[in-house]
Amino acid sequence: MKINILLEDGTRIEAKGFGTISTVVGEIVFNTGMTGYQEVLTDPSYAEQIVVMTYPLIGNYGINSEDFESDRIQVKAFVVKDYSKEPNHWQQEKTIDEYLKENNIMGIYDVDTRFLTKKIRNLGVMKCLMTPDEISEEHVKTLNDYTFPSDVVSNVSRKELEHIKGTGKKVGVIDLGMKESILNIIKNSDLDIYVFPWDVDVKTIEDKELDMLFLSNGPGDPKALTKTIETAKYFIGKLTLRGICLGHQILALALGADTYKLKFGHRGGNHPVIHIPTNKVFITSQNHGYAVLESSVTEDMTVTYKNVNDNTIEGIASEKYDVQSVQFHPEEGPGPFDAQFILETWVNEVGGSI
Repeated sequence: MKINILLEDGTRIEAKGFGTISTVVGEIVFNTGMTGYQEVLTDPSYAEQIVVMTYPLIGNYGINSEDFESDRIQVKAFVVKDYSKEPNHWQQEKTIDEYLKENNIMGIYDVDTRFLTKKIRNLGVMKCLMTPDEISEEHVKTLNDYTFPSDVVSNVSRKELEHIKGTGKKVGVIDLGMKESILNIIKNSDLDIYVFPWDVDVKTIEDKELDMLFLSNGPGDPKALTKTIETAKYFIGKLTLRGICLGHQILALALGADTYKLKFGHRGGNHPVIHIPTNKVFITSQNHGYAVLESSVTEDMTVTYKNVNDNTIEGIASEKYDVQSVQFHPEEGPGPFDAQFILETWVNEVGGSI
């Protein structure tokens, strides 16, 4: 079926649809990973986004039951050059087309993904509308009226406190749209884990008498999470704090720094970062559209990692307040294992064993 694509800059493109055909509007971004499309589809950090995969063939190893990052597809729509109708892999259980249909998500194919990627790279992320109908004035109005929802984290965070019992020290995790692979690594220790909803209050956290508090990854603008920022501020200097991606940005804001929106973000499993103290370079998995503003870094903060490609901040630490965070995803999923030692080190610091 023909799908009409309308970009915020007025560009119109024709493509074909698979999965569940519908009219969709969202923020269009690109991912440079060559594998890991199942993890991309289910990563809550992609909520409200239409994802373009730069690798041309997607779906060739199907969908399995092990590589989910959440309990559902999180992307608004999925754009590929070509998708495999007959995947071949020993773990596969269904095709990507079947999986999209199960989740009522539209896929787009037979489109020049290189053209789309270059447009996003040159103009920045933008609003996008996709529809099987002919583009009308009503569609143009829908696109123009769309704004990225400020409450997106509340839609992907768990609603209730979860306790994963262990015999070790107590660790808390604030779920801002957390990938399952992060929690799975922490669960591989003997730690006693409490997973909180994004809007958990200070007293609930205090009552657990934690030894460490993690802030997870998630979607959207960190400045929209004023409650979470205030919670982080409260615990600075009182509790060991660690953060990943959105959690990293929240901790930076709580420490007095600022954040800003990147032109087109970093998304994929092949992004090089350099560890400033050792000059070591790691290839990392990333998925973010915001970054910490370097000129706003305070005297209580140290920049620990930077992006090799564009020199943006990829990690901070505050020895004074026992805060550490990274912008990239040390748990990988999908991507290389280069930086997994970071999350393992944090767990081991609090008495866990991985």
